[in-house]
Amino acid sequence: MPHSSTLETPPRQRSGDSLSHGLKQRHLSMIALGGVIGAGLFVGSGAGIAAAGPSIVVAYAVSGALVMLVMRMLGEMSAAYPSSGSFSAHAERAMGPWAGFAAGWSFWVLLCTAVGLEGIGAAKIAQGWLPGTPQWAWVALFMLVFCGANLAAVKNFGEFEFWFAALKVGAIGLFLVLGGLAIAGVLPGTHSPGASHLGDFLPNGSEGLVVGLLASIFAYGGLETVTIAAAESQDPVKGVASAVRTAMWRIALFYIGSMAVIVTLVPWNAKSVVTDGPYVAALRQIGIPGADQVMNVVILVALLSAMNANIYGSSRIAYSLVERGQGPKVLAKASGGVPRIAVLVSSLVGFGCVLLSYWRPDDVFAWLLNMIGAVILVVWIFIAVSQLLLRRRIERQAAKRPVVRMWAFPYLTWIALAGMAAIFVLMAREPDTRLQLLSTGGMTLFLAAVGYAWQRARARS
Repeated sequence: MPHSSTLETPPRQRSGDSLSHGLKQRHLSMIALGGVIGAGLFVGSGAGIAAAGPSIVVAYAVSGALVMLVMRMLGEMSAAYPSSGSFSAHAERAMGPWAGFAAGWSFWVLLCTAVGLEGIGAAKIAQGWLPGTPQWAWVALFMLVFCGANLAAVKNFGEFEFWFAALKVGAIGLFLVLGGLAIAGVLPGTHSPGASHLGDFLPNGSEGLVVGLLASIFAYGGLETVTIAAAESQDPVKGVASAVRTAMWRIALFYIGSMAVIVTLVPWNAKSVVTDGPYVAALRQIGIPGADQVMNVVILVALLSAMNANIYGSSRIAYSLVERGQGPKVLAKASGGVPRIAVLVSSLVGFGCVLLSYWRPDDVFAWLLNMIGAVILVVWIFIAVSQLLLRRRIERQAAKRPVVRMWAFPYLTWIALAGMAAIFVLMAREPDTRLQLLSTGGMTLFLAAVGYAWQRARARS
């Protein structure tokens, strides 16, 4: 007989306590506000500027529009069906367990690997301040702090993210104010550059714009965390709705706005944009003393924030998957409202990725990085397809108008899917991203096949 979970989520297999509701609205609001600001914006945007020149603003605007549509779709489903499994639970509800399995475990691999990468990045900064200290020791210290905080109570994750996000928002807000004053020529000791750096808008033609677009896509990490966290808040629906409604101006201000300030202040082909980072280059241009160390502090905060969020996110995705019968039952054990074994396992896998970067950097670790390279795009496709299938059901089941609704349904959903398909084509054209695309595709197909086999076995039993 066909599996019935395409109509409803299967009964949960609870073990021990359920998750708590320890996150407050101020936690969710700040996670939504600052979670979007990651190290990829502060550091990774330099390569995009070097390739696209001033047209990087267009690249971030295009990718930002796509991200905004994805966030709206995810918000619609998460407000209707709050779950710590977020898009994985929605995919299962829409398409069956195989889809939830593939989307959830591929994202878990991505988050665990990201924990290791962020730990390495943070350790390099700390080692620069204290030369001679081993990087692995710094990574271990950071991992212990955030693993311990996540083991204790969800409110600890919320407090860390609240203050991390406040620092990031404050830093980028100050950067935008100083940059705007410098562009206007009213900052002491500076003169307005006008449009002198914007003349060659497409210096490397459409190919450069494509490289910039691909770089910008993967800078938008962290948007999913707020829908995962909302399930443990005091008012999940209100939290998701607030996050989704502010997504547009957050993306426009933090990403597109800061890119516009940078390319206006600094020549796009300045070596410092890549070697020192675009934000350091801009701050030096307007005469801020110690700009590199100021940004090192901000980048360290961004990396530690991402570590904390990804330990949290990976443990909740794993917990939700196993609670729905799609993994080792031990990971679904919760005590004190926290899935402690899932937190420990996710942290240990992240630290294992760090060890691989030292022991097998050229083969196993490189393969792992390629495998997660396009996971976020795969997740976005699952979100869009799930929203297409669930929208009518949400409207039928809702006693009133849904709190969050996708704009111009189904047209903008189809446009978003077309945009994702176009990005896949662009990735297939570039040698570096082509390998990522193939590796991620292989992992996703493998997980989907395992999930489908499990689904069929469960249906027969």
